[in-house]
Amino acid sequence: MPSYPRPVTKHGSFYQLKMIRMDETTRNAMRAIMHSYLERGDETGWFEAVYANAQGDPTRISWADLKPNPLMIEWLDQKSDHQGRVLKIGCGLGDDAEILAQYGYEVVAFDIAPTAIAWCHQRFPDSQVVYQVADLLNPPSEWLASFDLVIEIYTLQVLTPALKSQALQNVAKFIKPLGELWVICRGRDQADDPGKMPYPLTKEELNTFVALGLTETRFDDLDDHGTRRFRVAYHAP
Repeated sequence: MPSYPRPVTKHGSFYQLKMIRMDETTRNAMRAIMHSYLERGDETGWFEAVYANAQGDPTRISWADLKPNPLMIEWLDQKSDHQGRVLKIGCGLGDDAEILAQYGYEVVAFDIAPTAIAWCHQRFPDSQVVYQVADLLNPPSEWLASFDLVIEIYTLQVLTPALKSQALQNVAKFIKPLGELWVICRGRDQADDPGKMPYPLTKEELNTFVALGLTETRFDDLDDHGTRRFRVAYHAP
């Protein structure tokens, strides 16, 4: 495994410890911000509001682990070839994108929140990753069929049902012929209560990718420390 680049942070691992203790409080505060935006009909503005409200403190962002996703790392370590162009969807504070670049990929990473992208540049000032502000629901046209590997982790599960369908379709459009898509998300059965945000995805929802012409090549139904997660791979024709 490549060495992980040292980010520029204020307090090092203290952030990670504090985040674990504050997770539910932080999540509830984020839900309050989200609902305030949804009530005014703005279904995506809350992402920027969450990052801006954090005021540079990642403990106020419940998904900011400050390290690459371990389920993604497992799959990266199983691959023999780490070449090609990768798109990291909803890059957040940049940890997944940075480790992908360390493996040797040419990485483009985007987030809808300008504050998140500015934060990535601050944390990783010497990064090889191309960080960009972009909207998954209205992506740059030059990204269509442009990536050998597309990685989506935890973005679809924080979209409202009204937005999720379009987002699923757009994710599939980024992949080059013979390219791959990896999805990691919370999972549930169709009959399960979706609960509160983040909303777990069902196998039926993920089958949208198959309906759009992708082939499912792997489906892992995992117990991740008490949280059910799906980790799914698809291949483009």
